[in-house]
Amino acid sequence: MKRFAALLLTAVLALSLPLSTLAAGTIEVTEDVSVTDTYDWTRFKGKNITLNVYNWGEYISNGSDDSVDVVSAFQKLTGIHVNYTTFDSNESLYAKLRSGAADYDVIIPSDYMVAKMISEGMLAKLDYGNIPNFQNIDEEYRNADYDPTNEYSVPYMLCTTGIIYNTTMVDKAPTSWADLWDERYSGNMLMFNNSRDAYAIAAFATGNSINPQSTEEVDEVVEKLKSQKPLVQAYVMDEIFDKMIGGEAAIGVYYSGDAITMIDDNPDLAWVFPEEGSVLSVDSMCIPATSENQEAAEMFINFMCEVDIGKANAEYIGYTTPMQAVWDVLDEDLKYSEIAFPSEEIAEKEKVFTDLSDEVNSELDVKWSEMKSYDEGGSGVIFLLLLLAMIALACFNIWRKLRKKSRNMY
Repeated sequence: MKRFAALLLTAVLALSLPLSTLAAGTIEVTEDVSVTDTYDWTRFKGKNITLNVYNWGEYISNGSDDSVDVVSAFQKLTGIHVNYTTFDSNESLYAKLRSGAADYDVIIPSDYMVAKMISEGMLAKLDYGNIPNFQNIDEEYRNADYDPTNEYSVPYMLCTTGIIYNTTMVDKAPTSWADLWDERYSGNMLMFNNSRDAYAIAAFATGNSINPQSTEEVDEVVEKLKSQKPLVQAYVMDEIFDKMIGGEAAIGVYYSGDAITMIDDNPDLAWVFPEEGSVLSVDSMCIPATSENQEAAEMFINFMCEVDIGKANAEYIGYTTPMQAVWDVLDEDLKYSEIAFPSEEIAEKEKVFTDLSDEVNSELDVKWSEMKSYDEGGSGVIFLLLLLAMIALACFNIWRKLRKKSRNMY
């Protein structure tokens, strides 16, 4: 993600020396990171606790490019080991948890998925006595529709969707989602590989709601996606980084924070918020109902809401912080970035996802799978039919020869 600041780990962390107390009220963790000393960060030391944290890819400051290694800092401070793994979409996160294939203690789904998991009893209620830094979350991001009383989630980052394109490969800059159906981009376009974000693009382009209320509405919008298939080079998530940075595609769609990263690595890239509007998502920290380490998980969430940690994460990944105290100390480039913090005119057109009814959600899953199978497996079906035809022809020829031989013998 965007590497705005050189946030160096110090000998305190690298050499495992004791943490030092600074001026009253803080404990130094690294040279650029300190945390409040009124919180008992050490109460789990020596208890051999491991937290399984499941987050989006490239979504935390990880120590590369002279940034803060947030996970290592937390482990050093608390004595809690963190097993950190990543997912690439809300749907894959949901499927993994629903299958019971793995146990997690902290997850970071987006707003509509938080609502879905709450309704299905998949999340634990939070004890805010263990998360005093929740006070750092701005009021406007509390008590959102997906979690009206903030019983289950703490906002982590915000982002919007938009179009990223290569200025050396695109003659005229795109201005709308409808441009993604332009045949000029045939074979050079990247689309979201998840149903909600892809659906939203087609919904914007057709003037429909990004939150369908009927199965008929789903069918109509997915037909629009189907008509786009011949133009799409690939349906991607994190793969977009290598493809756009490496010039393998002319145009793609993704999240604002990741766009900042890609543009930083390839200055030929540019970003646009489409004129129809875009999706504003809030990714939140939650604890699965199956977690056996809830208090330690709440400590991790509290750590992520420390101002210095929030700053390190925001400056590394380039996403929008929900904490004013973090924004106040951000690097100036990010603080006034039109991508991370768009104008009021753009913000007024932003829409948010809501949880869909079971019937509509099921229809979207089915139609999305059909659309993907049609796109990715269409040539394979044709090949199979040709192969079967060839086999049938070969069998027919063999039968004719045997029949002829039999008649000659007679």
